[in-house]
Amino acid sequence: MAYSVISKKSNKPYYLHTRETPLANGKVRKLFFFGGKIQDGALDALPEGYEVFENERTGLPMLRGKK
Repeated sequence: MAYSVISKKSNKPYYLHTRETPLANGKVRKLFFFGGKIQDGALDALPEGYEVFENERTGLPMLRGKK
């Protein structure tokens, strides 16, 4: 089951996904994002060391490193 959060502003579910993106120097960056549908790259749990917060203006969930 994909990790999900419910937006407090819109009351819609958002699902956590990841994608790897190549950089110009040949390395790969791992991106995390929330989407409205479960698609390829959906994660079952939060990555270690991260927490979810909600953008107050838009109501969209986002990840950040734990403080």
